[in-house]
Amino acid sequence: METKPPLPPFTRETAIQKIRMAEDAWNTRDPERVSLVYTEDTIWRNRSEFPIGREQVKEFLTRKWNKELNYRLIKELWAFTDNRIAVRFAYEMP
Repeated sequence: METKPPLPPFTRETAIQKIRMAEDAWNTRDPERVSLVYTEDTIWRNRSEFPIGREQVKEFLTRKWNKELNYRLIKELWAFTDNRIAVRFAYEMP
C-alpha cells in the first residue's frame, strides 16, 4: 500500500499540510489524482452519499465534476487527533 506523508500521528502542522495536499489535488479536478490523496479504505460523507474506498470516490467525483463547474475548493482544519483529521469545506466561485 502506497503511503503519502505526512502520516499519523498528526500534529497541527502536519494535519494542515495533509489538508493542503488534498486541497491542491482536488482543485486539479482529476478524480484519479484526488483519490490517491486518500487511503484505500477512506470513508466520505457528502450530503446523502457515503462513498467508501478509492473506486467509489473516483465515481463520485466524476459525477460531481460533470455537473459542478468553475469553483475552487478551500479546506480548513476543523479538528484532529493523532490519527484522524476533520475539515471544513468552502467553495469559491470566480
